[in-house]
Amino acid sequence: MSVVGMFFLSYNYLAQAGWSAVFKRVPEALPAFLPFTGAVLLITFLLGGHDLFHWTHKGLFEVGGAEYDKIIAGKQGYLNTPFFVGRLVIYFVVWYLMWKKLRNLSLQEDEIGGTEFYEKSIRLGTAFLVVFGVTSSTSAWDFVMSIDTHWFSTMFGWYTLASWHVAGLAVITLTIVLLRERGYLRAVNSSHLRDLGKFVFAFSIFWTYVWFAQFLLIYYANLPEETIYFIERFRGHGGFYKAPFFITLFLNFFFPFLILMTRDAKFTHSILKVACWSVIVGHWFDFYTNIMPGTVGAEASIGPLEWGFFLIFLCAFAYTIANQLTKANLIPRNHPMLEESLHHDIA
Repeated sequence: MSVVGMFFLSYNYLAQAGWSAVFKRVPEALPAFLPFTGAVLLITFLLGGHDLFHWTHKGLFEVGGAEYDKIIAGKQGYLNTPFFVGRLVIYFVVWYLMWKKLRNLSLQEDEIGGTEFYEKSIRLGTAFLVVFGVTSSTSAWDFVMSIDTHWFSTMFGWYTLASWHVAGLAVITLTIVLLRERGYLRAVNSSHLRDLGKFVFAFSIFWTYVWFAQFLLIYYANLPEETIYFIERFRGHGGFYKAPFFITLFLNFFFPFLILMTRDAKFTHSILKVACWSVIVGHWFDFYTNIMPGTVGAEASIGPLEWGFFLIFLCAFAYTIANQLTKANLIPRNHPMLEESLHHDIA
């Protein structure tokens, strides 16, 4: 959700979109949390990677050994600890530095004005989209898909990007609604909210499309090395993951689809808040069903520990966003598209 703030800014810069200028400070604040998530992931891997990732066991690569695994050994060129740690660091350093540069251009634009900084932001945003187009997929393979080392899906990168994107859109929309309710961002009108509601609505459908396309192809091909992924979540580990599996579908598709279907629902504060929380919690369940079967298996639970860590990260994320929002004017006063955004109207 942090890096999606940068993703949102970048494709709006590339499209030279004017409608989002009035609230651009909100997505601009999200990537400030990237150093914390990067540090947590790195520490988690260094301390517990051997337990979480099966491919870190050296015996898997020793030909003729008791643990030798031909399939995993064939992936050694990519799945090895030095290369993995290097990629992890590169992802977060590159994402953060590119955001920091874009943020500085935005703040300079506020002070000096003109179109020079806007044009530089377009070029930087375009470059980020190229970088993110690659790293969003490779990081999804590293952090999530490599947990089930034998399993693979050619659609997993798109699937994960869709999940990140709609969850990030939900955070952006929810933050804007909460700020409006407290008297900030009054320049954001019902047309802005309706467009944000459309984004959440549309990309919840897109996530479901990618989810079902991945599932259907695996179901249709019926190859054992692919179907085991879903069988484990339907029937494996005493059937524990079956409920979270279907809760994911309900919270990420059926519920937001139904309540955001009407035109007026997309700019109604109460409905937007419920829909956004549904998407945020739903994608927590999405990653829960992706990660937990391959890491803790039958030892998994959904209790105080899981929800406690969710709340810790949520509070830290909210604090970081709020702190970042205080460091600049909420309305980018010299943005070239600001006038267009202030008069944004959907008839």
